Amino acid sequence: MTEPASPVIGLIAGGGQFPLLFAEAAKKRGFRVAAVAHTSETDPRLEDFADELIWVKLGQLGKIIRHFHEHRVSEAAFAGTITKTRIFRDIMPDWKALALWNKIDIRLDDSILRAIAGALADEGIEIIASTRFLEHLLFPEGLLTKKKPNAGQWEDIRFGWRLARSVGRLDIGQTVVVRERSILAVEAIEGTDAAIRRGGQLAGSGAVVVKLRKPGQDFRFDLPATGLGTIATMAEVHAAVLAVEAGQSLLFDQAAMVAAANKAGIVVVGLHCENDELPAQCAGCI
Repeated sequence: MTEPASPVIGLIAGGGQFPLLFAEAAKKRGFRVAAVAHTSETDPRLEDFADELIWVKLGQLGKIIRHFHEHRVSEAAFAGTITKTRIFRDIMPDWKALALWNKIDIRLDDSILRAIAGALADEGIEIIASTRFLEHLLFPEGLLTKKKPNAGQWEDIRFGWRLARSVGRLDIGQTVVVRERSILAVEAIEGTDAAIRRGGQLAGSGAVVVKLRKPGQDFRFDLPATGLGTIATMAEVHAAVLAVEAGQSLLFDQAAMVAAANKAGIVVVGLHCENDELPAQCAGCI
């Protein structure tokens, strides 16, 4: 008797370790992985995890669709980062991507990704949440480090939380850098690490970094993510606190990240609040 074929899941991979973790987790659940890797972005080690893999340049949407049709993919996930400034210098859109691009009036992160997801859905390929197999990577709630925020840092966290919500609502970015209730940097297309460096250099030392999911952000793509690299960047500019929205972002290499934060004297805390403002009693919750 012929064994039933394993189900196939698609993966549109950017940079970082997330695509590797997604592919590994999917295979452990019994899926075959048909992956699309982006030149100059995706870790080549993905070839060791994927069953079928092609390399594309940014903008080759038609090639992605053909690859998924060839391997009978009906569900796929976005995982990993794409350097957003590349759209100004080395994008190579095919006719399908150009047609889609010309339909997008507001070219912000979520607008672009929703448009791509819509185009794939029209081809019978539904985009699923990138956390489908990796819920354990969601940022935990509570204090992760030995050191707690002091009273002034709690004020900065609350101030930054309110600002990050407003910035996220405009679909600009997920991170703000503040000190003594002054806004030093707002993440835009340059990414989190660049925003931390810019804000931290302006602060001199003691900057507070707040990173939130955008209001209404789709769990299928571009979730906030932090990890060991985030702490290394903060240590570089002598930043003091990292406050992240718990359950709404990804945390990579938690043990190593917390150890590095403790060594650098950086506070790391996960907070959960549905509202734009953190309640004053948050300081007593950890």
